[in-house]
Amino acid sequence: MILARTITRTVAATTLGLAMLTFSMGVLPAQGQETETPIPDKMVYIDFGPFIMGLNKSPEDRKATAKTTKKDQTLYERRMSMPWSAEAFHDEQPARLAVLDPYYIDRYEVSNQDYAEFMKSTNSAAPAYWDDPRLTNPKQPVVGVNWFEAKAFCEWSGKRLPTEAEWEKAARGPLGNRYPWGDQLDPAKANYGKNHKATVPVDANPEGASYYGVYHMAGNVFEWVADWYDPTYYQKTSQVLNPTGPAEPVWLGGTGTFVDRLTVGEKRVIRGGSWIAAASSITTTHRFWNDPMNNSYGVGLGFRCAMDAPNTLQEEIRAASIAAYVSMGKEQYAEAKAHVERALKLSPANEDLRQLMDLIKATMKKSPSRS
Repeated sequence: MILARTITRTVAATTLGLAMLTFSMGVLPAQGQETETPIPDKMVYIDFGPFIMGLNKSPEDRKATAKTTKKDQTLYERRMSMPWSAEAFHDEQPARLAVLDPYYIDRYEVSNQDYAEFMKSTNSAAPAYWDDPRLTNPKQPVVGVNWFEAKAFCEWSGKRLPTEAEWEKAARGPLGNRYPWGDQLDPAKANYGKNHKATVPVDANPEGASYYGVYHMAGNVFEWVADWYDPTYYQKTSQVLNPTGPAEPVWLGGTGTFVDRLTVGEKRVIRGGSWIAAASSITTTHRFWNDPMNNSYGVGLGFRCAMDAPNTLQEEIRAASIAAYVSMGKEQYAEAKAHVERALKLSPANEDLRQLMDLIKATMKKSPSRS
């Protein structure tokens, strides 16, 4: 947490410094040339920059979630207690720095309504549990979709599956939250551990959204991401910029027969926990795995999509920010406020812009004549 906040403050200071340097050099956005690139519908924009990926764990973390008897264990807990899960206990560590280019990610999990449109357009088969009355509300997240089907849906919609790093940054925010909303577990903000009878609508629990405004990054359904799963990947990789996971899958163990294929073998990463999974599965750093052909994980397996953001959007935010600093230098605070408002429309979760807006408003309040 301390490292995450230090990086955030450093980035904020660097942004301000670059803006003032640009001003001093006379490199300013041309008047009347600022545009607004629309954010894709039901997606959020996440800026270029660093975040802390992963978490250093202690043996107490495992003890805190252990059950006394196998009879009381959920499917998730039974799988985590299997012999090949020993390495998985350490798969979130070490915590490390990752830097991502700007991207968009779906604000909500893909819903039954969304998937029905895909099925109609592509003549695709219905996913598992499509006729389960507990799970068929159009606004509930689609479940029973394997990795290939999730990938196909995202590509059909002009998107792609998020990388594991993109998913985690969207969930954690710039301060490296342990849960999307902060560092303390709040059962009222997530659907997990069967505290509801089934999944809830994709737009439910707004109070549990992440810093960037992304819903259900904790609970409701596990979500497919693009990456292969390797329990030792964090310990081996040196990739900082736009990490995409292992180049090839690893075999987790087992006999290699078809019978145990859904339990061991080559896996893709799933993230976020589900409505039936344990509390330990809904942290923003928790990693889990599933066979890419498997369309089921306890009727709680879904996904969301992502896509690259154009470089022009980052340039527009930068231009608006610089223009705001210029206006502030001229004590034209109403104009500066308008520039920041334009930038915040593009990047509403940008902490530097929020702080700049607070500064402008405070100055306007103290000196109304300058407004």
